[in-house]
Amino acid sequence: MGHSGIAVMARRLTLVAAGLVTLAQAASAADDANAPKGAAVSVLKATKACFDNTVEVSGMVLARDETAVRPERPGLKVADVMVDPGDSVTAGQNLARLTPPEGGSITIQAPVAGIILSSSATIGAFASGRGEALFTIVARNEYDLVGLVPSADLGKLATGQTARIRIVGAGEVDGKIRRVAPTVEPNSQLGQAFIGITGNTRLLVNSFGRAVIKIGQSCGVAVPLTAILYDPEGTVVQVVRAQRVETKRVDIGLMASGQVEIRDGLNEGDVVVARAGALLREGDPVRPVMASN
Repeated sequence: MGHSGIAVMARRLTLVAAGLVTLAQAASAADDANAPKGAAVSVLKATKACFDNTVEVSGMVLARDETAVRPERPGLKVADVMVDPGDSVTAGQNLARLTPPEGGSITIQAPVAGIILSSSATIGAFASGRGEALFTIVARNEYDLVGLVPSADLGKLATGQTARIRIVGAGEVDGKIRRVAPTVEPNSQLGQAFIGITGNTRLLVNSFGRAVIKIGQSCGVAVPLTAILYDPEGTVVQVVRAQRVETKRVDIGLMASGQVEIRDGLNEGDVVVARAGALLREGDPVRPVMASN
């Protein structure tokens, strides 16, 4: 083949190559035209989670059993006081010494172990068997959180349910429902619940406390609270399918730690817009970016 033939062949190969490039660019352009060109959106997958069903009760710390200590006979004068309010005492421990008019002395002892809650014993004063108690003891150092509960929640409570109680000045303690009142006050529709405080923590009577009582558990699909949108008809979640936004109406349940239970309308593994917003609408193209749950 002469030089002219080689030149012709080279030109033909160049044209074929150029045509292939043009076809590839056209195909790529067609693909790009069909691909969504939306904004990048942070998404995550709906996952399984369990939520505690709880009731909150606010109330005051009271002694479960206040034992009053008085002399058995009148006309006794206080000669010596051996304990002060706040002291721990054992059963049988000497609390005070009294003197009768005819002479001698009588020792007053603690009938139970516990904490001295209050004392009216003053040296030189008379003690009475019917008046103010010489000493009041928090028997066995046992306390209750006594709270008022709306009637709608009172029926959910039962003896033995566990509670976590936060008490002002004392931090958190464990508790267990000891008794639930069978009636409510007719005007306020509130009833009493007595939550026994476990442990040996010394508490201040009349302190304010708030108990969170676990009455059950519910497990199902969950998403972050930020993924929920509220509208006049209820709640919706925005999901991404084929790189486009779809709006799904959902039925929500319990909430905890920034997560919300989805009782209906969403499946585990659905790709959900992490922070739903009014700027995204049904059918909008997006570029999903997977975020960490």
